[in-house]
Amino acid sequence: MTAALDPGRPFAGSERELLENTLELNRTELVRAVEHLSDTQAREKLVPSLTTPISLIKHCAAAERIWFQRTLAGLSIDECDRHATGGDGSFSVADDETLAEVIEEYVAACRRSNELAADHDLDDTVEHHLVGTVSLRFIYLGMIAEAARHAGHADILAEQIQAAVQSSADASE
Repeated sequence: MTAALDPGRPFAGSERELLENTLELNRTELVRAVEHLSDTQAREKLVPSLTTPISLIKHCAAAERIWFQRTLAGLSIDECDRHATGGDGSFSVADDETLAEVIEEYVAACRRSNELAADHDLDDTVEHHLVGTVSLRFIYLGMIAEAARHAGHADILAEQIQAAVQSSADASE
């Protein structure tokens, strides 16, 4: 996948506009990296960890809820839309979940994050249960890094999966 800058997004503007747009760009690139895979391909394990294309989307949905719902909005784990804790559980995908459903879950989590952030200024601070006082600015920067890192992982995994498919097709010719 080649990351394409969205010409509909401004490349100049307020700090907040740039943070929001950069986060949205990385969220979009994460989805673009895997959306063309089949459900079977999205579950392929190519590394020893729990990381698969579909689990990266699931994990990033949990990260959205951890930082925006739990931390920024102060919701309890039970009040969050879905899974909102870190660790291995954030990579867990039920056997009956499809890639499309997990992407839909992620998009919904991102939409909710945007709604919650709209009520705050960048300098507003809240308490994170592990790291202490954080600002919305810090949350944006952390989520930009999270989405970008996992978009890169997803891109590489999808490329490996497609290369294996192409190699099999070439071998059968």
